[in-house]
Amino acid sequence: MRKTIPPLLLLVWILILEPFLALGATLKDPAWKYTSSSPNPDWYSLDFDDSAWKKGHGGFGDTDTPGARVGTEWFTENIWIRRHFDLDELPKNPALMIHHDEDATVYLNGTLIKTFMGYTTDYVIHPLTVSDIEHLKKGENLIAIHCQQTAGGQFIDAHVIDANHVPKLPRPKRSSQPFESRLITQWGQKVNAENAWQDYPRPAFKRDQWLNLNGHWDYAVVSDPSTQPNVWEGKILVPFCIESKLSGVQRLLEPEETLWYRRSFEWHPKEGHLSKLKFEAVDYECSVWINGVMAGSHKGGNSPFTLDITPLVKTGQNEIKVKVNDTTSGTQLRGKQRLNPKGIWYTRVSGIWQTVWMEQVPGAHISDFKYFSVLDENKVIITPRLHNLEGFKSYIQAIAFDNGQVIAETPRVQCELGPYNQLVLTIPDAVHWSPATPQLYPIKLILSDAGGHKMDQIESYVALRKVGKVRDDEGHLRFTLNDEPIFHWGPLDQGWWPDGLLTPPSDEALVSDILYLRDAGFNMIRKHIKIEPRRFYYHCDRLGMMVWQDQVSAIKNPPWTRLKPDPVDAEWTDDEHQQYLSELEAMINTLENHPSIVVWVPFNEAWGQHRTMEVGAWTMNRDWTRHVNIASGGNFWPIGHIVDAHAYPHPEFPFDADRYDEGFIKVMGEFGGHGWPVKDHLWDHQKRNWGYGGLPKSLEEYKERYRESIARLVQLKNQGIAGGVYTQTTDVEGEINGLLTYDRAVHKIPSSELRRIHQQLFED
Repeated sequence: MRKTIPPLLLLVWILILEPFLALGATLKDPAWKYTSSSPNPDWYSLDFDDSAWKKGHGGFGDTDTPGARVGTEWFTENIWIRRHFDLDELPKNPALMIHHDEDATVYLNGTLIKTFMGYTTDYVIHPLTVSDIEHLKKGENLIAIHCQQTAGGQFIDAHVIDANHVPKLPRPKRSSQPFESRLITQWGQKVNAENAWQDYPRPAFKRDQWLNLNGHWDYAVVSDPSTQPNVWEGKILVPFCIESKLSGVQRLLEPEETLWYRRSFEWHPKEGHLSKLKFEAVDYECSVWINGVMAGSHKGGNSPFTLDITPLVKTGQNEIKVKVNDTTSGTQLRGKQRLNPKGIWYTRVSGIWQTVWMEQVPGAHISDFKYFSVLDENKVIITPRLHNLEGFKSYIQAIAFDNGQVIAETPRVQCELGPYNQLVLTIPDAVHWSPATPQLYPIKLILSDAGGHKMDQIESYVALRKVGKVRDDEGHLRFTLNDEPIFHWGPLDQGWWPDGLLTPPSDEALVSDILYLRDAGFNMIRKHIKIEPRRFYYHCDRLGMMVWQDQVSAIKNPPWTRLKPDPVDAEWTDDEHQQYLSELEAMINTLENHPSIVVWVPFNEAWGQHRTMEVGAWTMNRDWTRHVNIASGGNFWPIGHIVDAHAYPHPEFPFDADRYDEGFIKVMGEFGGHGWPVKDHLWDHQKRNWGYGGLPKSLEEYKERYRESIARLVQLKNQGIAGGVYTQTTDVEGEINGLLTYDRAVHKIPSSELRRIHQQLFED
């Protein structure tokens, strides 16, 4: 619990300080040298070599600490700071102005002058004694401080001042550098400008001709959002965000700053074709110029968007400029990103973070398609969306394949005016998609003219699978897949990487995580408040991994009452809500053809939970082929198909409540989080690295805690729990509760051992 200061004493401090602060000039605030590792005993001496220490601006601490003006975040138990400062004249009334939380020792020019116990909640002025003043001199001086922290907030900052003229404290200078971890994955080590994400980004809707625009772009950061940069600062490797190691920049974008990109590309427009510029994801608001002319803009950091730049491109060299703003605040959907990452929150991500590419399509073309399967009849109902058919007599056809052989095809159906036409494929002896049999049937959709000449063609795939629920012999609701009961068992999967942050270093890296989880006996992944590149879902489709897909969250929350009666929603404005819905719809539009996705999760816990009944009804109406888990671990409202509890470290569920017994499948949406630190594989070895329930004393104790959680989940399954989500796949920054280290180099529990532990979850 946060410590408090007596109100009377605080009032006295304010009355003393306010007149001085009003009279003084603004304080100069040069950088300090600092370390969180115990230094040599002479660390405070004048001739100590601090060149190996880090450099940062004061103060040091946690932004949640009362009265703190944080320039450099500090979360460890100890910090040692040193700074040289110049005095043209000795102060007439020398004093130390200090804010400490907690105990602090202060040295002046190598001599201990002050020792402080406890904490303050603001800056306090301590006059220097006669003996203290003897150590002060004209010219260069050294102040060195050790601060120790045990509980509550933490902060340290100090200045030698003239108490007769107390200076104003300037706004703290924040470093533009994110934390630079030594961690890098084996795939990240191989990334360069030539091989950065060269894979086709949209495997479920594929054309042969496309141009990858990943690689080195020019970049610049400007403070005035209304101006374009005059000077470009260097190269950034797209599609990695500016804060990431793999971008080659590793710089924080502040909320008031604007990030610009520029590159040229060669293009040869075909007559009668459209030139489409595609961004898989840009965080958060962006505008795009082609050859100096505005081409369009987009708001939303997690889903693809397309700009038709046909009138703007020319044969030969063309120029793209992209302007990005990203405040990472308010109701912006941002998931785990925070301006001040700590605990369960991670480094911010700004700008382009997925593939940028070009595609040339015929004027009349297939722009999209949706499908669903009718399991009992082995049928796939395909609804193509067709573009610009006015004036054309055209036909659409679907063909299905298996092992390269045609197994089903529809007649060439004359296209109706309007966007939709329906095609029915009947798959003979169809194998139904499941984790055990992840059967995908490649298809082609062919658009042709009246003479049978092909106008457009796309390649994709379909699967036959059905999501549902059923009551078992004890009356408990269970998930079904293809009308068979199935226990959903998977990890919470954040999808973060130490080198690429939100962007996986490569397609191979994505697959590695999925294969480890599949081999470990998981049949599901809960993709936690992140939307992955589309190739992730393609790999889940082909490898047989079910997915619970979260919507990316914001933070404007109601009180978190979990499954208790009478919940309340956060108050969002109509504009805020509409932006949320537009991004939710964009996610579903983008991903709904992937058979691996079996559950939509609009809200996590109470993060941004608002208008719950409306959002739930909208989602169920938008996609009736999947389950809706309206708020995983959040405030329970009677909408959707699932009631979801979170508990740490071991799973537990409030079965005593009966208001969700009718019609709602019961799941443990999060539990576990057992931590185990692996030396040389920590994001920051000086940081508080943590897991739920405290850290075990040995690897065997860690494994025993894991086995205990699974045993308890088995008991809950027998009481009616139909699915479980273990936290989590990998360590992420300060969270060390992954089954894998953050760099994926160490499997804390081998997949074969996990599979043996998990087997009991699938026994009757």
